[in-house]
Amino acid sequence: MSKTGHWSLRARRMATGAALYLGAVVLGLGSAWWVLKKAPWLNPSVEVGAWRANMHAGSQDAGMYTRATVAVNALLALGRDETMYFVASRDDAGHALRAQCNYRISGVPPQARWWSITAYAEDLFLFDAPNGHYSLNGATAVLDAAGAFTLSTGPNEQPNLYWLPTSGQRPLVLTLRLYNPAPALQAAPQSLVAPAVQKIGDCA
Repeated sequence: MSKTGHWSLRARRMATGAALYLGAVVLGLGSAWWVLKKAPWLNPSVEVGAWRANMHAGSQDAGMYTRATVAVNALLALGRDETMYFVASRDDAGHALRAQCNYRISGVPPQARWWSITAYAEDLFLFDAPNGHYSLNGATAVLDAAGAFTLSTGPNEQPNLYWLPTSGQRPLVLTLRLYNPAPALQAAPQSLVAPAVQKIGDCA
């Protein structure tokens, strides 16, 4: 074999090896992303109505998958006695939440020192809110005669309701944060009186 042919064969082998290596990296990163984002069975959870909570986030029982999921999703996971997180990506009817739809969220204040409900896009970034409303919390919630609050999310403001604007054609995620939840709720997260999440009319 000529010297030119030898170098050509070596170059092809190097190119093939590089392609295989790159493919392995892409496959590995892709599978890791899928596991952390799309494999909920790896992280034990509690479901209450439309809301779901990961009970190992922030606890000493959290395994490597739970810790990695917290890191990937940029959650600040404190201990359960300090903070509990409930997340809703579907309404009470089981339909995926969408930013272009209007929703009514209503319930009684959770048993916690402080609480909030925030609307996020699927990338966990806040929506633009020209009215300055990014969340409803224990300080801004107005309770009715029955001691319940009501707010709305969506592209259209609803009369007489606290409004969290959402925009675009994309998924919507609601997060209920409880700071210093009551001991009874810490021990039995499924006892949460979950806020109702109901769609209003047709989607825009």
